Amino acid sequence: MECIALDNQPFSIAQDAGFSKLVEFLEPRFAMPSRKYFSDVCLPELYSVVYEHVEKLISDAVAISFTTDIWSSSVSQVSMLSLTAQWLDPDFKLVKTVLHSQECRGSHTAQAITCAFEKMFETWKISKERVHVIVRDNARNMAKATSEFGVLSLPCMAHTLQLAVNGGALSQRNIADALAVGRRVIGHFKHSPLACSRFEDIQKELNMPVKKLQQDVSTRWNSTYYMMQRLVEQKRALSAYAADYELPATLNATQWGILEKMTNLLEPFEQLTKDISSAEATAADVIPAVMSLTQLLARVDESDKGVQTAKRTLLEAVCNRFNGVQSEPLYAIATLVDARYKDRYFDSDKKGEALNMLLSVVDEMAGGGNDQQEETAGASADDPSQEDGDPRQEERNPRQEDGNPRQEDGNPPPKKARNESLQDMYQEILGENDIITQATTGETASQVHTYLGEVLILKKECPLSYWKSNQARFPALARVARKYLTAPCTSVDSERLFSAVSHVIDEKRNLSLARHSHSRFTAEMVREMLNEEQDEDEVILDPDSESDISDADDLDYVPQGQAGVVGVSRNQALIDEEDSLEEIEDSSDESSEEETQTQANRLSKKGSYRNDPCV
Repeated sequence: MECIALDNQPFSIAQDAGFSKLVEFLEPRFAMPSRKYFSDVCLPELYSVVYEHVEKLISDAVAISFTTDIWSSSVSQVSMLSLTAQWLDPDFKLVKTVLHSQECRGSHTAQAITCAFEKMFETWKISKERVHVIVRDNARNMAKATSEFGVLSLPCMAHTLQLAVNGGALSQRNIADALAVGRRVIGHFKHSPLACSRFEDIQKELNMPVKKLQQDVSTRWNSTYYMMQRLVEQKRALSAYAADYELPATLNATQWGILEKMTNLLEPFEQLTKDISSAEATAADVIPAVMSLTQLLARVDESDKGVQTAKRTLLEAVCNRFNGVQSEPLYAIATLVDARYKDRYFDSDKKGEALNMLLSVVDEMAGGGNDQQEETAGASADDPSQEDGDPRQEERNPRQEDGNPRQEDGNPPPKKARNESLQDMYQEILGENDIITQATTGETASQVHTYLGEVLILKKECPLSYWKSNQARFPALARVARKYLTAPCTSVDSERLFSAVSHVIDEKRNLSLARHSHSRFTAEMVREMLNEEQDEDEVILDPDSESDISDADDLDYVPQGQAGVVGVSRNQALIDEEDSLEEIEDSSDESSEEETQTQANRLSKKGSYRNDPCV
């Protein structure tokens, strides 16, 4: 049963000739049960065991963060609503699990989604007081639903980047024209096997790696980035092909230059998308990432000639989309308690506001135990705190963390031409921000200022490991960190839940009802119980992958990877013991109820899944 769940196999594998021969070779005496036994007996038992395990884990969680998303299948009339959870245990170990995935019938209104949330949280006995935040996409119905449900929510940062890039750069007329020509060229090779073979021959003659051109998807900005990157990479081969054969369109010198410069311009966005889509990324990464990205885009460089307008509009789009992040308590407090960042990435006029938020929450949690609904942290990005000014007296720290000198007036040296990466901007911002302190009163305030005055840990280090080692030194701050560092910055976990939909609800099984498509959902819970690591690359293909993304599912964005990503698709529902349509169609091949009961009695003697140590 675990094989079927973890590998997204259909129940009919029990009757496949190849699999039956393999089992017979391994154990000739074993009698393979029917598919009906797996669907009606094994799967409910396995789900019950995993459910009890997850329920026990989540009952001990103090503050829980969630991700949610909605997906509609492209091959079946099915829509699914997901719910994943993550929290920190007393040892500051991040625990993740899939909680729910159910069919979302009818119109996806805010009221319908709110009702679904109420049922899901009631099923898992999770009170709203234990909900720290729900990360969802930027759709208005999702934002309204979480608001009506009465919990805090944050937009997915990767979705926000998608909107910023599409609206700020890719919509520019000269860029759109160059992309249109590139798509026509790629479409020519996609629809002509003869053209593909000729193109491969040219690549071999030029001693170039044989690679196919990649088509982009409009809903994934980084698929367009990888399309441009591949076109620029294959410029010589395309030019040689155009000299001997006809193409529906060709890129002129100006358009080639635009593609090359846009590839360089969007490279930091692609790197940032990968970073925030990792399993360890939290809400604490948002403010430093936005500050570094805007500072990089603000640089003036001579190589930007031809894309200055795109760069300017891209900067404006980022600033507009992420306006107010430093005033959002969920972001600000998470950044302050992350030992890699602390207060070094805030604007000078926002540091005092952020510090006041942290002090208020620390005092309230210290006095009220594990109260999960701090009034201070309840503000949303649409209604940020208005306190300004830094209450601390500035005290310059002569040590520069990046080694860059300062001028006599304390200002940073003049900015050079842009030739830096996003990581360089992180270090430069650290060098431009001083450590400032003030006289403190009270135990909790003393903890906060002592913590902020210490040297940052390296960006590659884990902030959770820091708090595991230092929670005895800063107990009040550790309680805050245990709550605020649970929040992810993207809804990638919900996307990953659905990443195998093409293997479960595909064209061959598109008649299966959503409530019967539960194997992937059970598989995700099995992984959590068996403590197997979730591979981050599950939703990524190598940049050199030859996957044809034009056939991918319709999605909002690509959280990681490149144009070859087959879909951050979605998946599965809870267990229902009814027969699926597929099983009904193949009922003639199934065992009778007597045979099923006989097999169940026989196999129960060997021990059920409930008592299986593997589970």
